[in-house]
Amino acid sequence: MTYQPGERVALVHTTDPHTLLRPGDEGTVRRYDPDLRIVDVDWDSGSRLAMVLDAGDRIRRIAGKDVSDADWRRVLDALRAAGATAGRAAAQWWAQDAVGGRARGSVAGTARQVLTAVDDGDPAVLDGLPAADRYSVAEDRDRYAEAAPDGAPAWDGLTAGRCDQTRWAWCDGFDAAVTDEVARQCRVVLSPTGDDRDLSHLHPKQARIGGPGVFAGDWAWTPNAEGEMRILVGFIGTLVDTWNGWAVFTCTRQVAEAIVADQHAARDRYRQHLATEGVTGTDQDDLVDESMARMRFDGDVIEVDESRVHGDPEAVQRIAPSADGRYIVMGWAWTWIPVHPYDCDRIAGDIPGPVDPAPAAES
Repeated sequence: MTYQPGERVALVHTTDPHTLLRPGDEGTVRRYDPDLRIVDVDWDSGSRLAMVLDAGDRIRRIAGKDVSDADWRRVLDALRAAGATAGRAAAQWWAQDAVGGRARGSVAGTARQVLTAVDDGDPAVLDGLPAADRYSVAEDRDRYAEAAPDGAPAWDGLTAGRCDQTRWAWCDGFDAAVTDEVARQCRVVLSPTGDDRDLSHLHPKQARIGGPGVFAGDWAWTPNAEGEMRILVGFIGTLVDTWNGWAVFTCTRQVAEAIVADQHAARDRYRQHLATEGVTGTDQDDLVDESMARMRFDGDVIEVDESRVHGDPEAVQRIAPSADGRYIVMGWAWTWIPVHPYDCDRIAGDIPGPVDPAPAAES
């Protein structure tokens, strides 16, 4: 027979003639040495007399208060919630050093690395996050006293197995909350929307025909002040086709206007670059027109003039909206790709929520 710390026992007999303990006195097992068969007991009377089983001392286990499965689940839920509270606090301290006010270097780079690791379950990164110690029993009693709901059985009446369950519930809550809060903090750092919304459903790997995505030209990557390659603006749309690996998407009038404005901004940036190179006047105009299309709205129609780009006076497209007011801007012509929203400094368009998968057809 073995004994576990936390088990309740009652004295049956002791060979110690000097103790004040009497048969029936109760206590809690502190430690058991299976080799020497010695049970260290914290007796309720205050005595610390150990039971030497091979010398004739005898104790019996005391059955704990019977707790229904539902009540015990309620206890574990409370421990899990307490662990989650501690986990969120630990993650917030981590964030201050890693991606917050005390961080050094590129916090955006760290945030992207951590979010990718969370998505992929990469232990090389996740092992560096705060984690609960699942094998330390030192704080079990205090955690139980703080978190157990009213009506929960007394700690001293729990079996060793249930003591372990309380620790694992607390640790489960802690670790899950750390991951969630770390991801939230990283999303705040990276989010082009300025909040902590989870945009993982817009990851390029999730792009499907008929589904939402964030799109940009494969030419759109630009180094920022820290030398990181970023996309100034991504465009919300619905993927409707692909060609040669490039995306074709529909978008709202709002997004179409943003695409036209982005083209104007790109032309202006190129003008500024040419000016720094000493190219001005008509030479500058010619180089800009030969490199980038002119775009403008003519009523509800987008006019895209690439005549100078291709040296073809007929290379002018007029893009009208569909019956539901959506546009396909230079689909099957420009090399659009789905991009990760966290790679964008700004996103044009209303960001959709996750789309529930269609139910499987009944056979």
